[in-house]
Amino acid sequence: MEKHNAWKKFTWEPRIAYFSMEIGLSAEIPTYSGGLGILAGDTIKSAADLELPMVAVTLIHRKGYFRQQIDRDGWQREFPVEWNPERHLELLSVKTLVPIEGRDVKIQPWLYRVKSPAGGVIPVLFLDTDIPGNAEEDRHVTDYLYGGDLEYRLKQEIVLGIGGARMLNALNFNIRKYHMNEGHAAMLTLELLSNTRGRIDDPSEERAAWDLHRVMEQCVFTTHTPVEAGHDKFPWDMVERILPDIVPFSLLKQLTGNDAFNLTLLALNLSNFVNGVAKKHGEISKSLFPGFKIHAITNGIHSFTWTSPFFVQVYNKYLPGWANEPEMLVRVDNIPDEDIWEAHQGAKAFLFMYIEETTGQRFDPDLLTIGFARRSATYKRADLIFSDLERLLAIGDGKLQLVFAGKSHPKDLPGKEMIHRIHEKIAVLKDRIRIVYLENYNMDVAYRLIPGVDLWLNTPVRPLEASGTSGMKAAINGVPNFSVLDGWWIEGHIEGVTGWSIGPPPMEKSTSSNGDNHEDAQDLYRKLENTILPLYTGNRAGWIRVMKNAIGKNAYYFNTHVMMRRYVTEAYIR
Repeated sequence: MEKHNAWKKFTWEPRIAYFSMEIGLSAEIPTYSGGLGILAGDTIKSAADLELPMVAVTLIHRKGYFRQQIDRDGWQREFPVEWNPERHLELLSVKTLVPIEGRDVKIQPWLYRVKSPAGGVIPVLFLDTDIPGNAEEDRHVTDYLYGGDLEYRLKQEIVLGIGGARMLNALNFNIRKYHMNEGHAAMLTLELLSNTRGRIDDPSEERAAWDLHRVMEQCVFTTHTPVEAGHDKFPWDMVERILPDIVPFSLLKQLTGNDAFNLTLLALNLSNFVNGVAKKHGEISKSLFPGFKIHAITNGIHSFTWTSPFFVQVYNKYLPGWANEPEMLVRVDNIPDEDIWEAHQGAKAFLFMYIEETTGQRFDPDLLTIGFARRSATYKRADLIFSDLERLLAIGDGKLQLVFAGKSHPKDLPGKEMIHRIHEKIAVLKDRIRIVYLENYNMDVAYRLIPGVDLWLNTPVRPLEASGTSGMKAAINGVPNFSVLDGWWIEGHIEGVTGWSIGPPPMEKSTSSNGDNHEDAQDLYRKLENTILPLYTGNRAGWIRVMKNAIGKNAYYFNTHVMMRRYVTEAYIR
């Protein structure tokens, strides 16, 4: 039951409104699919820790993204996620309206409070259209994350952007800045723009009647996608039929492009601060959108959320206060080697117990265990390590074991085929190298998997990894990265010190590449055979030194506390 005016205390001071299509706060609230949503959740948690005045807006996704099952032939199957918002969120009585296809669609908000041990509290509003009185099709607009067709996506983004801005106004929030986490929320700028129209006498001066500068001063935009095809675009005939008529289409085409309704261009044109999510990604974004000033603020992780309980105990003992001051991790050398190793062995046993419970496979704690878990998309090349099975067997037979996880978007057939190919390799190698593919990768599985492996593998095609926060989650748990030099790893990598690279150095030019599978695979095998395995099996002190460097040279910096301090000083108080 709603507490009377539960949100009122959050409206007493100006706030940063953080809009994201997906937000990952816990596995019990399955309103996320992967890195973008987890980043959003970690951002909000750090804002609470730092007691920053923020309010977050997202959609409720009553059916979640999907629950993944993999059949005995290795093919992914998708099922709706069953969860009850009433068990975790608080329904507020205030409603607002947004026109979709000429129909007034009611929107209601659910409130969740992200509470920090430091005392900060951040309200998160989950927008919901499943309300009696709405047309049946409109009631399901907020059901599935990234579900349905292009029309469904457009309607969702109208609810998030325009509906979200109207909801904040209906709840009397005083917003200082609007931060769009990716282009899905860009239509909030249209709602802001619709409130700036002045009077004009000359129709040819229509653009001047809208205060674009005023909207720009209120907006911050973070782009996450390093390829042109990844940006949301909608055909104009669809937009003219579905979008509410709050800004003239002649002006919209100036702001989003004549060829299509491009939400990234809309956000770029109406934001005073724009950033990519790693230094390299900032360069790529400038090449994709020449003429725009694009900064770079590298992503991070919420340190406490992603640290295994075994390392939490060690950090608490030797580095008290680290959770709210992760920069203290630079003092990791104060922790004895044996305590680091014991904590890692605890995390490893925790993962292996989960593997045995869910797959029946019993892993050997003495073998080098490599982890790979992220969305199954072809450019991430999850199967690169299987490029040459004879070479892999010569290197790893009886010496290493592999753990995979990750979902493919239901409509991404090549991504599903990659999962299937990995299962075929598992069957071929099963008597020589233990390999498992864990189902339904989510926050709970990641919390077990990432800290429990010895080495974190990442093999994207350069330069398509915008940032890549899974490697940061590994580093906070003393797990070194073995990765292609792309995204954040360009900044975090010191060869043989914080981990190891795969393939050539980063490209000088910010143009896309198809990658060289053979070259990268050969470098992977060479370093695994000649450097990584000998260090792990023959020089424990040397391996622990790399573990400590991952913590003290990577984890101390690549976290959302550092990231949020940069957003505050560079974007929010400009």
